[in-house]
Amino acid sequence: MADLDIARVRVYAVGPPVERYRWSYDSPLQYVTMTLVRIETAGGLEGIGAEMSYGGLGFDDSLAHSARLYATALIGRDARDRDGLRAAVIHDGGGAPSQVLGMFDIALWDIAGRNENQPIWRMLGGSRESILSYASTNTLDSPEAYVEHTAELMAHGFKAIKFHCYCEYGRDSRLVDAMAKAHGGKGLRLMLDTESRYSREDAAKMAARLAELGYEWFEAPLPDADIEGYAALRRAARLPILPAGNTIIAMPLIEHAMTLGAWSAFRAAATRMGGIGPIAAAVKLAERHGLMAELQSWGYTPVQAANLHVMLGLGRTKYFEQPFPYPALEYGALDPIRTDRDGLVHAPDGPGLGIRMDWDAIERAALARFDITA
Repeated sequence: MADLDIARVRVYAVGPPVERYRWSYDSPLQYVTMTLVRIETAGGLEGIGAEMSYGGLGFDDSLAHSARLYATALIGRDARDRDGLRAAVIHDGGGAPSQVLGMFDIALWDIAGRNENQPIWRMLGGSRESILSYASTNTLDSPEAYVEHTAELMAHGFKAIKFHCYCEYGRDSRLVDAMAKAHGGKGLRLMLDTESRYSREDAAKMAARLAELGYEWFEAPLPDADIEGYAALRRAARLPILPAGNTIIAMPLIEHAMTLGAWSAFRAAATRMGGIGPIAAAVKLAERHGLMAELQSWGYTPVQAANLHVMLGLGRTKYFEQPFPYPALEYGALDPIRTDRDGLVHAPDGPGLGIRMDWDAIERAALARFDITA
C-alpha cells in the first residue's frame, strides 16, 4: 500500500451519559447518539467524521452498522480521491445513506488537511477566521424560564439567540411576548424555530408577529417538503423565512426550491448532505441564486467543526449555530468549540478539522464498535 491508501476504518456508536433535552413541548427527552468514523492511512495519517442521531426511545446504533458495511469499499484506495471513493461506496454498496457518505467525506477532508498541514476552511477558500454565533436553546418549561435563560446567555457573550420553542402557536406567542417585554430594546438578534410543526395559517400569523418584534428570521415553520407553502409564506412575510434543512438535501430539489423562491436562505448540514464536498456545491448554488447559506451546526463537536469549516471557508453564512448548554454535546472532544465574550466563534487550531478526540472516553461510551481492515 502507498502511504495515503486507506488501511483501516473504525466505526463507533457512542451513547454518552450526558444530560438530555427536548425541542418541542410534547417530545420526550432525547437520546443523542454520536456515530463516529476514524479512517487511517497506511502512512499513519488519521481523519475523523461524525454524525448525530436522536430519538426518545434510546440510543441508536443503526448508522454505525451501516457505516461498517460501506467502509469495506474504502480499504486499499487513495484517501485523496474523495470523488472516486464516494462513487466506489455508492457502486459497491448499491447506494449508501447520505449521512454515511457524509462521515466518510469529512474524515477524508480531515486527512487531506493533515497531509497538507492546512485547516479545511483554508482549503475551501479561507474567507475568514471567525463568525458571529447564536445560542441554540432547548425547549424550556415556561416563558419565564426562557427570560432567565436569555439573561444567562447574554452573560456568556451571546449577541444572538435561537429559541427551540413549544411548537404550538398559542404557547409560542406567549413566549415571544414575554421575551419582548423582558429583553426588548437590548439589541439582541432573535430567531424562532418551530421544528416544521405549524400549519400554514399559524405560520403566517407567527411570521407577522415576529416581523413586528424585529426577529432575525423564522425557521422551520412548515415541513421542508411543503415547498409551495414556503414560497407563499415568504412572499407574504416581512422577515426572512428559513427551512429546517433536514430533508431537502438532493441538489435538484434544492435548486427547485430556490427557483420557486421558497427560502430566504439555504439551510442544511454537511453531515446530512453527504459531506463537505456536496454542501460546498449547494452553498455555491445558493450564491448564484443570491442567497446566504445559514448552515446547521447542531451536534457533537466533530459535527459542529465540519460545518464551521464550510462557513469560514466559503463566507456565505452569517451565523454559527452554537448548541447551549455546552457540556452534553462536547462529550469526547478535547477541543470543544465555544463562543467567546464578543459573541464570536473562531476557527479550530491545527490542520484538517482541528479536533482531537479522547478515545478512552469514546470507548467507554461506545454502544457498538467495528474495526475494518479488509
